[in-house]
Amino acid sequence: MSLKWSLSEASPLPQGAAEAALPAAGDRRSVWRQLGQFALVGVLAFASYLFISHFFLQSVRVVGISMAPTLHDADRYLLNRWVFHLRDPRPADIVVLRDPLDHGCSVKRVIAVPGDTVYLRDGILYVNGKRMEEPYLVPGTATFTMSRSNDQIFRCAKDEYFVLGDNRNNSVDSRQYGPVPRWRILGLIVH
Repeated sequence: MSLKWSLSEASPLPQGAAEAALPAAGDRRSVWRQLGQFALVGVLAFASYLFISHFFLQSVRVVGISMAPTLHDADRYLLNRWVFHLRDPRPADIVVLRDPLDHGCSVKRVIAVPGDTVYLRDGILYVNGKRMEEPYLVPGTATFTMSRSNDQIFRCAKDEYFVLGDNRNNSVDSRQYGPVPRWRILGLIVH
């Protein structure tokens, strides 16, 4: 016994079944519209991320030990890039700056602001003639000059800031390159 199959012998589909089997043109447009909306949301989310991370908040990783014991090598922190549009850097602020020597990014502490005078003598730090109290340092930490003399003096001009690493023996900072201009300071570390 053999079976033969032909379209003429097939039983007809119920009415409307053929139309239901194929997607309608309007349904295909709806799928493309949803895909377009999904792509638009993705692009807007990515653009928002780039905008926020460039102008407001950015994740940074500390490289090196110049800020130990306050900040540790390889730890991550938030960099507030917007705060210094609202106020100027203050003494004790921990900032990220564009390093004047290697043009990379460095994390340092603001010690003196425009108009201040910094004096280093025999391992003691003075700002405007007063011995600087630094509770964030390990007790007994000395701040020696990086020159051959035992004392060094710096004056912060308009829009200049004197910065130091908390690990004074392992930090390249304003003792080498002098006060840094305001435009080199990128933002405030949030810790």
